[in-house]
This record gives sequence, C-alpha cells and structure tokens, in this order.
Amino acid sequence: MAADKPLALTLGEPAGVGPDIALVAWTQRKELKLPPFYLTGDRRFLDSRAARLGLTVPTASVAVADAVGTFAKALPVVDIGVAATAEPGIPDQSSATAAITSIRHAVDDVRAGRASAVVTNPIAKSVLYRAGFEHPGHTEFLAELAASGAQPAPRPVMMLWSATLAVIPVTIHVPLREALTRLTTQDIIETCSIAADELKRRFGLSNPRIAISGLNPHAGEDGSLGKEDGEIVAPAVAALRQSGIDARGPLPADTMFHEAARKTYDCAVCMYHDQALIPIKTLAFDDAVNVTLGLPFIRTSPDHGTAFDIAGTGRAKPSSLIAALHLAARMAAQPAP
Repeated sequence: MAADKPLALTLGEPAGVGPDIALVAWTQRKELKLPPFYLTGDRRFLDSRAARLGLTVPTASVAVADAVGTFAKALPVVDIGVAATAEPGIPDQSSATAAITSIRHAVDDVRAGRASAVVTNPIAKSVLYRAGFEHPGHTEFLAELAASGAQPAPRPVMMLWSATLAVIPVTIHVPLREALTRLTTQDIIETCSIAADELKRRFGLSNPRIAISGLNPHAGEDGSLGKEDGEIVAPAVAALRQSGIDARGPLPADTMFHEAARKTYDCAVCMYHDQALIPIKTLAFDDAVNVTLGLPFIRTSPDHGTAFDIAGTGRAKPSSLIAALHLAARMAAQPAP
C-alpha cells in the first residue's frame, strides 16, 4: 500500500466528538506535520459543526485522488451520500446509517488502493445496536468487511499502542465471568502469533518480545491461586517459544507495567480487557491508539469514546486522534515484507 496516499478518516458517531476532533486536528496540520487525510461523511454537517465550535475550517468535496492536493488549504470530504443531522450529544435516526456508511466507504477506498489506511472516529455501540448492528464493535465489523469471496473473515486482534506501552487483551468485550470460561490455550497462541507477525510487518520489529500475563493473582502462585495459569497459559507460552516467537510468561500482571519491566518487552498480552487497558489508560490516556492487527489493511483509532457530554463544546482533545493519524501513516510507510 503506497505511503504517499491519503488516510481515510471516518465520521464516527455524528453526535459525538469525532467530528470535533477531526476539525481541530486539521487546524493543527502544519505545526504537527499531520499526514494528509480526508473524511468520509457529510460536508454540510461538518460545516455546521465547525460553525458551532467557532472554528474556521474550509471544507471541500473531493474525489479521493484529489485529497492530498486539497489538504493544505481545505479539509477534504468524500461524500458518502448520507446526510447526518444529529445535534451534539443527541444521536438521532441518521446516526447509525451515517456512521456505518462512513466506515464502509473508508474500507472500500483502502482495499481498492485509493487510500493508505483507515482511521476510525469513535462510534456509539448502543446507537448502532438499536439500529440492528450485529457486531460487538468496530473491530469485528472491520473483520467482516475484510472478508472477500470465499475467504473467511480474518481473526482481528485489538492492540492499544503508545510510545510508552503496547498491550493486547486476548478476550475483549465480554463480561469477566464469560472471559474466564472462553479463555483457551489456542486463543492465546493465535493472538500472540498474529501480534508477532504484525509487529514485524507493520512496526518494523525484527524479533518482537512478547510478555504474557497470567490470569490469576501472582500468575496462580504455582497453582495455589488457581490452576488456569499452569493448564491454559503456560502451554501457550511453550508452544509460542517452540515456534520461534520470543514469548515469556505467565507473568504476574501486577508487576508487568512499572518502568523497568516495560523495557524488557515490546508488547504485553493480557488475558482479559481491563487487565490490559487499565495500565495503558493510566500511563497514556491522552495519546494511546487503538490498532486492529490481523486485517489485510491498516486501521487505527483514537482510544476513547464518543464523549457525548462534551460534543460540540470545544473541550474535546484531539491528541489521541492525532496520534492515530501519525501511527497509521508510520505503519503505511513500512516497506513490504
């Protein structure tokens, strides 16, 4: 995928902060040396939101091929044919269709080679669910869009990345009780294998070091605090090492994330959602990036939600989106393996 092509940025939930941070990010394009991007959405809606925020952001309806040339003087918008009408903080009947159509357009552009990567603004899952959306979230929907012909949907892996820490949860958006019953040795092996491959391919690491947490306190304390670490996690670590991956564990999760420990690995793989996300959101709340590994295209996203309570107020920080744009461009610039 050519690194000199624009990034495709989605609208996200129209009532959320996605439109706000996209507009603000564009105003900072020069000083932050942002890679060129265009937004798949409704230009009139963006103009309205910019006026509400008091921002002077000229927009231009463009074809993707013209986005790079337009970016310096106007925010390029590729029309998706769906009007967004939601007020800030108040999703309406247009919200789900606008958000989903924007994602589809961005993915189509990247898969067709018109854009170099997809950067997604936050969606409101509850709004999409009410409209009949059948996926747990962005990640699973993108995996379905990545399927083609007889090829099944790839297994997506969610990584939260920052310059300080990168983490991956094996089980993601499921209740903790269900996560414990779902966790298998094979899931850990597949997650870590995809992570190792993508860290080589997309991040340029020749031999990624992967630290794997235990499930129980103190990684089970030799079985006295639970058998899962010895019966589920340890066999996965052994299999990964046998395959040539630099993996170690199971490690006590409570000692994995201090500064000295972080220097010993490139990515921490944890057994459930909060075990992975609490440390990175503590250490890098404003600039962590959500990256989907295992797809045939690059996808990054801000690591925050729609923030309905501050949408349209001008208080939303664009730092995570800016980090997502920079990381997407960096990944797209990696030479083909």
